[in-house]
Amino acid sequence: MALTVAVQMDPLESINIAGDSSFALMLSAQKRGHRLFHYRAEDLNWSDGRLWTQARPVTVQRVVGDHFTAGDPVSLDLGAEADVVLMRQDPPFDLGYITATHLLERIADRTLAVNDPASVRNAPEKVFVLDYARFMPPTLVTRSLDEARAFLKQHGAIVVKPLHGNGGKAIFRVGAEGENLSALMEVFNQTWREPHMVQAFLPGVAKGDKRIVLVDGEVAGAINRLPGEGEFRSNLAVGGSAEKTELTPREREICDALGPELKRRGLIFVGIDVIAGEWLTEINVTSPTGIVAIERFDGTDVAGMIWDAIERRIAER
Repeated sequence: MALTVAVQMDPLESINIAGDSSFALMLSAQKRGHRLFHYRAEDLNWSDGRLWTQARPVTVQRVVGDHFTAGDPVSLDLGAEADVVLMRQDPPFDLGYITATHLLERIADRTLAVNDPASVRNAPEKVFVLDYARFMPPTLVTRSLDEARAFLKQHGAIVVKPLHGNGGKAIFRVGAEGENLSALMEVFNQTWREPHMVQAFLPGVAKGDKRIVLVDGEVAGAINRLPGEGEFRSNLAVGGSAEKTELTPREREICDALGPELKRRGLIFVGIDVIAGEWLTEINVTSPTGIVAIERFDGTDVAGMIWDAIERRIAER
């Protein structure tokens, strides 16, 4: 079936096509004969039950510097003229992001949004994961310096990170002696109104932080991300590198526990992060990545698997 697909994401001009998962999804959709439109979340409009945007029809190709062609913008009614909305803009998970989920939720009976906007809104990466605390490293969510000091005393070296951060940004390791913890908490409290996440530092991160992709609740593949020189963060966005990997029994147990709930919530494309083969740290639902690297190492067409899942859901509607 040929679908009309509206892709809600950041400007196409700025993406790195070598590893961008959204671009891979667009290429896969186009190969299947689906028609693509691109628009930004801030361009949504609503009135009298209609949700529309100024969107550009686009075609894509894997050519660096010439990776897309866009037509003139048209007014696209997302509830009446689109079959699928791919919600692929990058965080921050701010009020603009949240508002877009509320608006898209209003056409859920007519248009399939991926991932489900209400579920995305209710599943911030570092909050949703708390439902699976049995798989997590020791974790504290707080704004209190005293509580952070007590946690440090109990667990030794810790990691402090923004509760709604992404891409490995603003993640700090504090040694067992607590050097600069008070200054760091002061900066965090001045920068963010919400609590912060404090976790026991896991030395096993030197061996990798695994990104596992699940499609409609089933494991599609994984890569192991290694920290760059002088770093403990392994995110590819901050200089980490990827390598081929296999899942451990513990990781399969984690995926088996998460899978049915992800499927129930309409979270079709999800990336989870697991350190040292056993510690779940995040469940990424807003704009997961990793499918290009998985295909490079394993030959698995994860983008095709995602479109298979989308087409199944549409056929069932």
